Amino acid sequence: MSDLTLAIDAGTGSCRAVIFDGDGRPAGSGQREWQHIEEPGVPGSQVFAAGPNWELICVCVREALARAGVTGAQIAGVSSTSMREGMVVWDEAGNELWACPNVDSRAGAQAARLIESGAAERIYRTAGDWVSITAPARFLWLVEHRPELMAAAAHVGMLGDWVLTRLSGEFATDPSLGSSSGMFDLAARGWSADVIALCGVDPAIFPPVRSPGTVIGQVTSAAAAQTGLAAGTPVIAGGADTQLGLVGIGVTEPGGVTVVGGTFWQHTVLLDRPVIDPGSRLRTLCHAVDDRWMIEGIGFYSGLVMRWFRDAFCQAELERSAGARMEAYTLMDELAAASPVGANGLVGVFSNLMQADHWVQPAPALLGFDISNPGRSGRGACIRAIEESAVYVARGHLEIAREVTGHAFDRVIFTGGAARASLWPQILADALGAEVRVPEVTESTALAAALYARLGAGLDTSLPETLARVVRFARTIEPDATAHGRYEELYANWLEINRRALGMSEDGLLTPLWRAAGT
Repeated sequence: MSDLTLAIDAGTGSCRAVIFDGDGRPAGSGQREWQHIEEPGVPGSQVFAAGPNWELICVCVREALARAGVTGAQIAGVSSTSMREGMVVWDEAGNELWACPNVDSRAGAQAARLIESGAAERIYRTAGDWVSITAPARFLWLVEHRPELMAAAAHVGMLGDWVLTRLSGEFATDPSLGSSSGMFDLAARGWSADVIALCGVDPAIFPPVRSPGTVIGQVTSAAAAQTGLAAGTPVIAGGADTQLGLVGIGVTEPGGVTVVGGTFWQHTVLLDRPVIDPGSRLRTLCHAVDDRWMIEGIGFYSGLVMRWFRDAFCQAELERSAGARMEAYTLMDELAAASPVGANGLVGVFSNLMQADHWVQPAPALLGFDISNPGRSGRGACIRAIEESAVYVARGHLEIAREVTGHAFDRVIFTGGAARASLWPQILADALGAEVRVPEVTESTALAAALYARLGAGLDTSLPETLARVVRFARTIEPDATAHGRYEELYANWLEINRRALGMSEDGLLTPLWRAAGT
């Protein structure tokens, strides 16, 4: 049997297909960026275009096979991962009726009613997340605005589940993705009958919950023709992007602290029981590993801000990298490194600290330009300010998590695309005053999906043994004491600047970057 497995990752900003060998090293990959557009006449909506996006995934799979120099028949198993909260509704024939990504916030009125009635608080205490971008409010919106669609609904799932369904024709979820719906009983690690009843949805449409690593079906002949995979290849349950990102770096025990830097940044502390933040700030979800949960804060669009700056202002870097967009980030990081701690007074205002029951992101801004000295406020300083603003949000969320859980930390694992940079991990270490470790494979989310594919395909028999073999760390970054002292002052200043900037958005003077439904 071949030693290769495939992971498909449906992220917020892009889709990826990565083939891994038995040592956990990437053998070939393909990636395409995608966007989610607003549905005409539906304010706050974002549409996940299932048909076109599946075509992009198929291109990624074929590209990964070609770059690895293998055929589909050499892939022993395939699994998936995806952004959380995004969901899909199918009819009885398996046709997608409706789909949305994680940041769809069309259900504002419905979320507001859940809040006013007290139901949102009950859902939060049971399911661990607020109703702003989770399924309860969205189901109520569909019942009110698309009753014919709900009448035809036969299945519902999350976006990672959708990938597996496209491959196999079977319907299933896992605890990590399923719990991101806001429809779970966290303690039971399964669907909550109470929350489902509250939403007035037929419980029969919810799929069975399968542990990651469980075979749910095989690649169909139709999916094989589209992707280049072999028909009959085992299709295996994976999980949610952040939770698999933790598995892929070996974070499976309580107290582990991680920052996952992708389109969004996730700041997490692992738990042995579901702890709910009494201040309704952070959220709690099931981990992919049995009998584990995590408390989490989200850095909203922390990575997407860098993509915006790349495309808007870094044409020279894109040209120097021959259009390779990921390599352009390396050149941008070098520009930022020439700017000192504090970015010569420039401050980035983008993501806000999470407040689950009233989550609003301020109007995006870079403040504090020195127009008398362009060299001090050039693109390098802007990039550094963007990186520092993302780290300030990470620091704020980890401080809240420490307050709620009692877990102190002096070491953080940094993974995801942002961890490939040279400067960003150092800023994180300096601002937190903690050791930062960067894994050898920063695509740890895709790696974990591939490892679960190995378990399902029978290539491995134990997740702990597999992790001991494949998890390796490339760098350890120690905090600089002088820089940490400076960041103590800068972080306090950023909190106040961010608070005032948020006030301008709340007062209607500026349009917020994003406003959660019901706020």
